[in-house]
Amino acid sequence: MRAQEKKTPAVDAVDHLLLGISDLDKGIAWVREKTGLTAVYGGVHPGIGTRNALLSLGGRRYLEIIAPDPAQTSYSFSADVRKLESPRLVMWAAGATEIDTFAESLKTTGLQVFGPRDGSRARPDGKTLRWKAMAIGHPHRDGIVDPIPFFIEWAADSPHPAGDSPRGCELESLSFTHPEAEAVAKTLRSLDIAASVTPAGEARLIATIRTPKGKVELS
Repeated sequence: MRAQEKKTPAVDAVDHLLLGISDLDKGIAWVREKTGLTAVYGGVHPGIGTRNALLSLGGRRYLEIIAPDPAQTSYSFSADVRKLESPRLVMWAAGATEIDTFAESLKTTGLQVFGPRDGSRARPDGKTLRWKAMAIGHPHRDGIVDPIPFFIEWAADSPHPAGDSPRGCELESLSFTHPEAEAVAKTLRSLDIAASVTPAGEARLIATIRTPKGKVELS
């Protein structure tokens, strides 16, 4: 039974954290001030209306600063970061292996599963990143913040964004607050993720990162 399987600590499950902001350059400058490192421009998400910049968080983990792409006229990203004047962690992605099999196993738990769907993005250097992503239907989104991850499996022949993003940071912890803390923790456990979820008036993702400028807390 899945309930008896060993749960992965949230910090170890992370593939990437998404830091939303209304202006990408502003987000890059903010992260540089906090960490001493400059995130590298990643590219755009055609048809979604966003673009990003990336910073390694150690191993196969990274920070994605995500903001509206002024060159696109439509916007369909699930988190509306267009009015965020200050950067905020809005969601996170958990790494997956054999994501198709994982999706089928989750369906037996009663969870609503969307995907896996193929995705891709062309980098500025012309290389194409490819992946499969899967989202989970749940009632825990609180405004712009989603404490339940989507899952991503990178293609075997695709570069991983953490591999050539600026290095020097290490993700040390990831925890959460939420008005319905126990329900969120239960959903995470059903996804084989163990997490600290503290009751609070609003949802927050709280990441502690070791940086060249010392420990930094992002939320």
